[in-house]
Parts: sequence; structure tokens; C-alpha cells
Amino acid sequence: MVMGNNINLSVNIGGVIWKNPVTVASGTFGSGKEYGEYVDLSKLGAITTKGVSPAPWAGNSVPRVAETYGGMLNSIGLQNSGVEAFIEMDMPFLREQNTVVIVNVCGHKISEYCEVARKLTETGGVDMLELNISCPNVSEGGMAFGTNWKMTEKVVAEVKKVTNLPLIAKLSPNVTDIDVIAKAAEGAGADALSLINTVMAMKIDINTCKPLLGNKMGGLSGPAIKPIAIRCVYQTASNVKIPIIGMGGITTGEDAIEFILAGASAIAVGTANFINPKATLDVLCGIEKYMVDNKVNDIKELVGKAI
Repeated sequence: MVMGNNINLSVNIGGVIWKNPVTVASGTFGSGKEYGEYVDLSKLGAITTKGVSPAPWAGNSVPRVAETYGGMLNSIGLQNSGVEAFIEMDMPFLREQNTVVIVNVCGHKISEYCEVARKLTETGGVDMLELNISCPNVSEGGMAFGTNWKMTEKVVAEVKKVTNLPLIAKLSPNVTDIDVIAKAAEGAGADALSLINTVMAMKIDINTCKPLLGNKMGGLSGPAIKPIAIRCVYQTASNVKIPIIGMGGITTGEDAIEFILAGASAIAVGTANFINPKATLDVLCGIEKYMVDNKVNDIKELVGKAI
């Protein structure tokens, strides 16, 4: 897609053409409908939905959200109504939007990931799947799939067998060597990567002398984690050939450009959506302004320029 000033913002993510490099982080935008009155969804490069599991998940105990300096903690626990309800309630709306549709898939076992992927593929209207490999593998004592390269490799490879949709593996920063996990996902057939997911953290209420979140620990997101996310994208981009969707604390066009320079081909806006419902469009405008000011004709000219 070529916009004003002869600027080309289109990107190719895993074989799917996005009109521009802006999407949203899963879990921060519902399934798009919730923000429809604030954002013209057709202007986004893609919509990434909340996590969808094979059966309804109740989520974690309350409180689930806490504000922190420079960000927020959440311990939602991927609460959702399950894939059948998602197909019935959300897919009709998503099919009407003139943008790429990415569904975030979660499960506690590989067979659950495969079940959701298979049903979404058969349903139609979905362009890409994002595998949330931060879910705990109940067969392995609760260890998250994405913290072990062998489990990452296995879940990506198995899901790849049941769908012809491009797969995005969403990686966790809560590992020693994220590039090892990234290469395992790529080797197993992932078409793209999204990183990072939230950083494990906690907050204690000094009045009750107890952890503030009901689940004690949660995921830290927002501007506070941006330097970590930039490092992860930069490190990963140097080790894989598949596209990267960067996320973690993006609130402005300048933030987005920093991720792109670090090696991301696209970016996702997350926590900023809670503060400013139109954050995605503001970020998109900021990207375009940077390109005009710096006489950049094609967004792809900036990808990985800092490496």
C-alpha cells in the first residue's frame, strides 16, 4: 500500500501482505470489536485477537491487574470463552474488517493447540495464527512451552501439521537465550516471530504485607520493558531469517521506529491501548511522519538498519 508522499508502508509477514506494519498485542484489544468505535480497524495492518483456547478458561484469581511505575502488571490467566464461542461470536465481525486477522492460540497441551488451530483453519476468515507458547505445559509439570527450545520446536511442528495458515510464534523474554528459542521455532516451521511477551514481575501491598495480585506474580508490560524488548528483537533478528513483529512498551511512532531499526518488520501496540484507545493510529501517523522527515520511501529500508 502506497500512502501520501509516495511512502510504501506495506510489509510481508510470513507470506501475508499487511497494508502497514501496525497491529495490536494479543490481550490488549479484545477481538477488535471492543475498540471499533474508537479506531477505524481497516487502517490497521492487522488485528491480533485475545487468546483462544479449546474450551472456556476461567482465568486467575483476582486482583488481576496492578499499575506500576512505567507500566502495568497483569495476571488475567488468558480468560476466554473457548474456540467455539469465538467462532460464533467474534468471527462474523472480524470477517467484515478490511484488514489481516490474526488469532492468538493457547493451550495446556500440544493437542489443545492443534485442536484450536484446526477449527480456526476450517472456519475460514483467519489469515494467520499466533501461538502463545507462554502457556504452561501440564504434561511437563507446568513449564511454559516457550522456555524450552525442544518444547517450542515440538508445538510449532505439530501445529504446522494441522493448518495451512502462516504461524507466528510468540516468544517469552523469561529465558536465558531467546535466540536459541527463536531458532528452534524457525527450524520447526514458524513463518514469523512476535516478541516479546510480558516480563515476570510482582508488586507487594505494604499495607496488607501481601502480594497485590491474586496470583502473586504476573506479567509486566508497558514502557518499562521497552529496552528489554528492543534487546530481544535486535538479538533475535541477527539469528533468524523469518520476519519479527516487535512489541513491548510502544506508545509513539518513535518507539515503533526503534523496534524496526532493531530488526522488526512490523510492530504491535499493547498496554498503550488502555491509556489511549487511538494509540495504534497515533503510532501509525508517527511512523509515516518519521519516514517523510527522513526521506524514507519504503518502510523496509529501515528494517534492521541498526544491526
